[in-house]
This record gives sequence, structure tokens and C-alpha cells, in this order.
Amino acid sequence: MHMVSLAPGILLIADPFLKDPNFARTVIFVCENDEKGSFGFVINRLFDQTLDSLIPDVIYPGIPVYYGGPVQVDTIHFLHQLPDQIQGGVQVVPGVYWGGRFDDVVELLNQGALDLQKIKFFIGYSGWTTGQLEEELREKSWIPSESTPSLVFESREQQIWQQALRNLGSNFAMMANFPIDPSLN
Repeated sequence: MHMVSLAPGILLIADPFLKDPNFARTVIFVCENDEKGSFGFVINRLFDQTLDSLIPDVIYPGIPVYYGGPVQVDTIHFLHQLPDQIQGGVQVVPGVYWGGRFDDVVELLNQGALDLQKIKFFIGYSGWTTGQLEEELREKSWIPSESTPSLVFESREQQIWQQALRNLGSNFAMMANFPIDPSLN
């Protein structure tokens, strides 16, 4: 059995039969896991608005925003690979940083000075209280996996869930093709 310990930088791949509409067929990048709980971002669900429509100071049009999760959907967060350009970010794992000075990000975006393949924006986040995520793992709601920066920053969001499963090997690869509702098969 493929076992990955619950730690910052892992992916939580939704079980193919997970019915929760917030998380069906999602992949979550975990940023923090400690005695107070866990949080991360859904990396494969595109939000229906772009960054410039949510943040008036952003003049660069069309930057995608992802639905990070159902908690605090009035907040914007970001993951990036640009520690030399964005001050104050926290390294989650090598090659992936969380947060930083948002004013700097807006200024760099408006100047066209950021590589948009190396930054991902989220509205809201996914969070769990102490022990809640561990319980969901015991219930097999999630398949934990190592992350790769290339998967975290993949822009073809519809392919992330299937690719994350395929990365686990042949036993999981066949799950990537399961129908969303097997009763319709």
C-alpha cells in the first residue's frame, strides 16, 4: 500500500467516489499540518472569475484564479516558484512557496514581470481542525501522494486529478478513468 505521511507539501487526491461536491475529483496541495489542524488549496478547480475582476488594483487581464476551497472565499492566496521576486513567502517544499507580499505581486503583475507559469492564485482555502483530516484519511476519502512542482503549477486543471493518480502507479492509474457516477455505467 502506498503510504505518505501527512505533511506540508503532500497532495490529497480525492477518492474517485468521494461525493462531497466541494471536493469531488479534486487535488489539494497541503501547505500546513500541525497540532492545530491542516490547510491547503484545491489546485485543479478553476474559479469563474479572473484575478483582475476580483482585485481592482490588478490591471493585467485574464489571470486565472482557482477555487482553493470552501473556507474564507473572500480571501485571495497564492502559491509560487518566485522567491527572488516575491518577498515574504514561506517555502512549503523545495520549489513551492506559499504567500508573500501581495502588493509586490500586484505591482509585478501589472508590469508583466512575473512568469505566470510559476504562480497560481486561489480564492478561499481548504481547512481541517485538529484530527479531522486524519479521520478523513482513515475513511479513505483522500489518497495522499508526494507532490511535484510541475503538477502543482499545471495550468490544464482538468488533467491534474488523473495525472496525480497515474503518478502513483498502475494500481491507481486505472482509477483515473472511473466514471464519476458508476451507477450510470
